[in-house]
Amino acid sequence: MLGSDHFAQHGFFIAKGDEVNLGVALEWLAVAAPWAIRIGALIVVPFRRSPAATQSWLLLFFVAPWLGLVLYLAIGRPFHPRWRRERVAQLWPIIDRAVSCIDRVARPAELPLVQASAASLVSGIGRMPLLQGNEVDFLTDYDATIGLLVEDIGHANDHVHLLFYIFATDAAGQKVIAALRQAALRGVRCRVLVDAIGSRTWAARIERELRPAGVEVHEILPIRVLGRTTRFDLRNHRKIAVIDGRTGYTGSQNIIDADHGWGWPNWEVMARVRGPVVGELQAVFVADWFLETEKELADGHLYPPADDAGSSLGQVLPSGPDLEHGGIDELFVALIHSARDRVLISTPYFVPSEPLLQALQVAILKGAEVHLLLSGRSDHPLVHLAQQSYYSELLSAGAVIHLFQPGFLHAKHMSIDEAVAVVGSSNVDMRSFALNSEISLVLYDREATLTLRQIERSRLEQSVPLRASDWERRNLARKCAENVARLFSPLL
Repeated sequence: MLGSDHFAQHGFFIAKGDEVNLGVALEWLAVAAPWAIRIGALIVVPFRRSPAATQSWLLLFFVAPWLGLVLYLAIGRPFHPRWRRERVAQLWPIIDRAVSCIDRVARPAELPLVQASAASLVSGIGRMPLLQGNEVDFLTDYDATIGLLVEDIGHANDHVHLLFYIFATDAAGQKVIAALRQAALRGVRCRVLVDAIGSRTWAARIERELRPAGVEVHEILPIRVLGRTTRFDLRNHRKIAVIDGRTGYTGSQNIIDADHGWGWPNWEVMARVRGPVVGELQAVFVADWFLETEKELADGHLYPPADDAGSSLGQVLPSGPDLEHGGIDELFVALIHSARDRVLISTPYFVPSEPLLQALQVAILKGAEVHLLLSGRSDHPLVHLAQQSYYSELLSAGAVIHLFQPGFLHAKHMSIDEAVAVVGSSNVDMRSFALNSEISLVLYDREATLTLRQIERSRLEQSVPLRASDWERRNLARKCAENVARLFSPLL
């Protein structure tokens, strides 16, 4: 029979001295583990990351290593899981086939050197060619935009494709749902993509209401407890509508009531387009449809022959973590550097990258006016603090900051001189630059740019210019909060 000495000899019992040794070991572990995390962060974090983002992550790891580790594992790697990346690898041939259809029905355009350089950059990032013969209408009346979309769906003969970050089932959403249901019942092929996080409150109900009528509905990047899932913070933020391959919409507006959320009315800009560039909106939808369903929409009738509908020159720029050749921030920086007279940026969230901030400062030094049209109200207090941390240096550099007053300015657009206009879904922040899938319509003609500038002028009249003397009067606690938020702005 084995005695207690035998068990103790083989480690089955812990002697009092061993308890002391274990306590010492745990103390050493408590000290060593945080440093192991910090050293590991020094090796891993800088990989394929901007210096500003690297600095913010490392600061977080050194101040709070365990919190940094948890957050980094959750949201720190700006790419999808392997299964998703394998699917993305099949995406470019699909985009190329779609673009080849567009090339057959549209004529490439020639531009002056500055605009041609920007157009080449857009093509290099998103593979979408520059096209001429487009008609573009900028829509600013929120409810009228929903009404016009419903009307266009009502006139559809072949197909309706919708992709929206937010698609609600409130009054605005029910109008679109009813139009889709009626279109499907008369034989129109209707396909809908909604972001699983942006539309999380309404996605299940949308499916219940539309599937019986034959509408195909899929969530983008769904989050699952079991099975294949993906990063919850890598989202599809695009807003796209394509009707019969001939009429398209893109811009900042979601399908939801104007006063949702905090109760402030949202102010938007959407572009309704006709002509060859609709085919590029279609190509982006087709690519996103494949990513969620693994089904390629290769029907030739999705890209009908496009007669000249107008005189606008334009192209579509998709951007996001699924694309390998840069994003919208590279275009913004290039356009700002090209400005000679005037830059205006409208965005609800302004947390710029270092290259973009420097580009604005250089533009001012070259003699260009720089106007930032920002919302006087914000639905993200921490992001707003980070945004405000940039005001002092922008004001001292000579930028003019306009704070929009009537409601929440959600419109996202840019105009450069009288040469280039950009309207889309992208904010000026690191989320739109690196984490979200976004879409932008880039226009290279004077008429479109001047039309957008009229909208800008109207909203500038409803804004209050921020004076440097007034801004510097804010209290010390506020300044400290802004500075702390700015330290972590690349993570917001």
